[in-house]
Amino acid sequence: MKKTLRAVGFSVASLSAGFLACAGLGAALRAQQPKQSGVIRVQTNLVNILASVIDAEGRPIPDLTQDVFAISEEGVPQKIERFEAETNRPLDLALMVDSSMSTYKDMKFEAEAAAHFVRQVVRPGDTLSVFEFDEKVTQLSEFSADVPKLQEAVRRISSGSGTSIYDAIVLGSNSLRRRPGDRRRAIVMVTDAGETTSVSKFEDARRAAIASEALLYSIVIRPANESGRNTAGEHALITITDSTGGAMFMVDEMEQLDATFDRIDRELRTQYLLGYYPTPVPPPGSHRHIAVQVKSGNTVRYRKEYFTAAAPR
Repeated sequence: MKKTLRAVGFSVASLSAGFLACAGLGAALRAQQPKQSGVIRVQTNLVNILASVIDAEGRPIPDLTQDVFAISEEGVPQKIERFEAETNRPLDLALMVDSSMSTYKDMKFEAEAAAHFVRQVVRPGDTLSVFEFDEKVTQLSEFSADVPKLQEAVRRISSGSGTSIYDAIVLGSNSLRRRPGDRRRAIVMVTDAGETTSVSKFEDARRAAIASEALLYSIVIRPANESGRNTAGEHALITITDSTGGAMFMVDEMEQLDATFDRIDRELRTQYLLGYYPTPVPPPGSHRHIAVQVKSGNTVRYRKEYFTAAAPR
């Protein structure tokens, strides 16, 4: 028994000595290594903002330089790390046409104006998808650069009942989110703003549009009779449009549609791309607010909010 105990004691002592030797060697090696600076590096994503600068007549202003722009997030100034004047990045666009009974009398003119817009807006590398919405939302074409095919889809729009604006924005936004990254995204919606049948709520539509990083351009066709206007629907569209950095246009006569589509096309071709890494790094799953200013004092339209990714589970 004593021999056994002595053997065990010798073994423990040996292990202890070995452990201390290893610890000393580790300390010596650490002492030889260069000291860290103490900076903790946290990876964060580049936030990209498309900005349109507009003059007093509503025309886009080209040829501005980076130094005239200033960005802040939650009131904290940010350093612009990426700048492209009049970016030519490819565009993915969802064209959404209200086919409710309230617009039926002008459907043919509306379809032809939209077909003309398709021919104008789709450039090499761009894609467009056609949607119609009444009480439901229907995608009439996949995202494509085939202009004749897209025009044929526009001319297939048929009348229905009800108007599901919020559902249309949610579906269009989610479709654009599935498109490849590093491309521009936009929704062009033609409607009378008479929201009546959506399953989605206002905030669902607003958040979906912001999360998609798509610009929303709303063309509201106002009825000849003022009492027929849906001012609540118009106000909702104004709010969502402003949040995304798009623009809203009121049309009193169908003949104004072509000119309105032209304005949207020009603006989409005269945009500035601004990118920054948020400082300080925002927490996961947070709702962030952005402010962009230009020294010229002109109006600037841009996406005013974004959501950070949720923390991994």
